[in-house]
Amino acid sequence: MLQGFYRLLIELTNGRWSSGILKRFARSPVSRFVVPSFARVYQLNLEEMDKGLSDYPTLHDLFVRTLKKEARAIDQLADSVVSPVDAVLEDVGNIKETSEIVVKGKTYSIGEMLGNSDTLAKYLKGTYMILYLSPSHYHRIHSPVNGTVTKQWQLGSKSYPVNKWGLKYGRQALSKNYRVITEVKTNGGHVAIVKVGAMFVNSIETTHKGSELEKGGELAYFSFGSTVVLLFEKGTFQMDETLHTPQELKVGERLGMLVK
Repeated sequence: MLQGFYRLLIELTNGRWSSGILKRFARSPVSRFVVPSFARVYQLNLEEMDKGLSDYPTLHDLFVRTLKKEARAIDQLADSVVSPVDAVLEDVGNIKETSEIVVKGKTYSIGEMLGNSDTLAKYLKGTYMILYLSPSHYHRIHSPVNGTVTKQWQLGSKSYPVNKWGLKYGRQALSKNYRVITEVKTNGGHVAIVKVGAMFVNSIETTHKGSELEKGGELAYFSFGSTVVLLFEKGTFQMDETLHTPQELKVGERLGMLVK
């Protein structure tokens, strides 16, 4: 019963007014009373949190929790690309010359996702990876690579569900939802980190300062479950052969290697 209640709140509430109400509730002191049951329903790993459940004053604070420093190991190979989030690897594939990708049987436009034709040109015939965060996941976003931020921009307004059902039956969530895009220049080419909101306008908070990124360093956080799309230039990324879809991943685990 509790699981159904939380699923209703987090996965299905997408109207501006209803989302606003839930957002206010999650940030209010009253929400602290649901913190223990939420942690139990979603089987949160209490051992890796840097605080005890009683130390989270609101449900929102639990969502954006930080972890103990040793909780995530970052792959140290010089040109490796690591998972920027705890998530499920939902899909991997090639970006068509027309800028289209096919996810769960639905066609999406990378051009529409990026909203910039000059930026798009870099990624045609490149590789995309889709990483979905459920409400149970750790919600901080980390850099998948070492590099320099060349630009960052925001697009979209309303957000629809981005779980597997939302991707299959929803309204172009990856290219229509509110999203924050960070483009990074690496030794092996450009990487675009597309942070896609799932609920609530402006549910993505950027925490990184400056232009230099260190692999595994924190970039931002989602207030609720969402999705990260990684885009790689053609011929610049070789996926790790051990990966498959769907697959649970943790921050810092190797996704593949940059090809110089």
